[in-house]
Amino acid sequence: MKKRYTEEQIIGFLRETETGVAVKELCRRHGFSEASYYLWKSKFGGMSIPEARRLKELEVENTRLKKLLAETMLEAEVTKEALRRKW
Repeated sequence: MKKRYTEEQIIGFLRETETGVAVKELCRRHGFSEASYYLWKSKFGGMSIPEARRLKELEVENTRLKKLLAETMLEAEVTKEALRRKW
Protein backbone atom coordinates (compact mmCIF):
# COMPACT_ATOMS: atom_id res chain seq x y z
CA MET A 1 0.00 0.00 0.00
CA LYS A 2 1.44 3.37 -1.05
CA LYS A 3 1.29 5.98 1.65
CA ARG A 4 0.40 9.47 0.57
CA TYR A 5 2.57 11.33 3.07
CA THR A 6 6.04 10.57 4.41
CA GLU A 7 6.87 10.60 8.09
CA GLU A 8 8.76 13.86 7.57
CA GLN A 9 5.70 15.52 6.03
CA ILE A 10 3.45 14.26 8.83
CA ILE A 11 5.79 15.64 11.50
CA GLY A 12 5.78 18.93 9.59
CA PHE A 13 1.98 19.00 9.70
CA LEU A 14 2.00 18.34 13.43
CA ARG A 15 4.49 21.14 13.97
CA GLU A 16 2.27 23.55 12.03
CA THR A 17 -0.44 23.17 14.65
CA GLU A 18 2.12 24.00 17.33
CA THR A 19 2.61 27.39 15.64
CA GLY A 20 -1.07 28.19 16.01
CA VAL A 21 -2.68 26.89 12.81
CA ALA A 22 -6.12 25.42 13.51
CA VAL A 23 -6.47 21.68 12.95
CA LYS A 24 -9.46 22.09 10.61
CA GLU A 25 -7.58 24.65 8.52
CA LEU A 26 -4.48 22.45 8.35
CA CYS A 27 -6.51 19.43 7.27
CA ARG A 28 -8.37 21.40 4.61
CA ARG A 29 -5.17 22.99 3.28
CA HIS A 30 -3.28 19.70 2.90
CA GLY A 31 -6.21 17.44 2.02
CA PHE A 32 -6.46 14.91 4.85
CA SER A 33 -9.09 14.21 7.46
CA GLU A 34 -9.08 15.24 11.09
CA ALA A 35 -9.15 11.55 12.00
CA SER A 36 -5.85 11.09 10.14
CA TYR A 37 -4.40 14.09 11.97
CA TYR A 38 -5.27 12.70 15.40
CA LEU A 39 -4.03 9.23 14.44
CA TRP A 40 -0.71 10.73 13.34
CA LYS A 41 -0.57 12.84 16.49
CA SER A 42 -0.92 9.74 18.65
CA LYS A 43 1.83 7.97 16.71
CA PHE A 44 4.28 10.78 15.88
CA GLY A 45 3.40 13.48 18.43
CA GLY A 46 6.55 14.95 19.98
CA MET A 47 8.92 13.05 17.68
CA SER A 48 11.70 14.53 15.65
CA ILE A 49 12.41 13.40 12.08
CA PRO A 50 15.38 11.15 13.04
CA GLU A 51 13.23 9.47 15.69
CA ALA A 52 10.49 8.81 13.12
CA ARG A 53 13.03 7.29 10.72
CA ARG A 54 14.34 5.06 13.49
CA LEU A 55 10.77 4.00 14.34
CA LYS A 56 10.20 3.03 10.71
CA GLU A 57 13.45 1.03 10.65
CA LEU A 58 12.46 -0.79 13.83
CA GLU A 59 9.00 -1.60 12.44
CA VAL A 60 10.58 -3.09 9.28
CA GLU A 61 13.05 -5.11 11.34
CA ASN A 62 10.28 -6.30 13.66
CA THR A 63 8.23 -7.50 10.67
CA ARG A 64 11.24 -9.38 9.28
CA LEU A 65 11.93 -11.04 12.63
CA LYS A 66 8.28 -12.09 13.04
CA LYS A 67 8.36 -13.75 9.62
CA LEU A 68 11.62 -15.50 10.50
CA LEU A 69 10.15 -16.76 13.78
CA ALA A 70 7.01 -18.03 12.05
CA GLU A 71 9.08 -19.92 9.45
CA THR A 72 11.26 -21.47 12.16
CA MET A 73 8.24 -22.56 14.18
CA LEU A 74 6.66 -24.07 11.07
CA GLU A 75 9.85 -26.00 10.26
CA ALA A 76 10.01 -27.32 13.83
CA GLU A 77 6.37 -28.43 13.67
CA VAL A 78 6.92 -30.19 10.33
CA THR A 79 9.97 -31.95 11.75
CA LYS A 80 8.04 -33.11 14.83
CA GLU A 81 5.22 -34.39 12.65
CA ALA A 82 7.65 -36.30 10.43
CA LEU A 83 9.31 -37.88 13.46
CA ARG A 84 5.96 -38.95 14.90
CA ARG A 85 5.04 -40.72 11.68
CA LYS A 86 8.31 -42.71 11.61
CA TRP A 87 7.58 -44.33 14.97
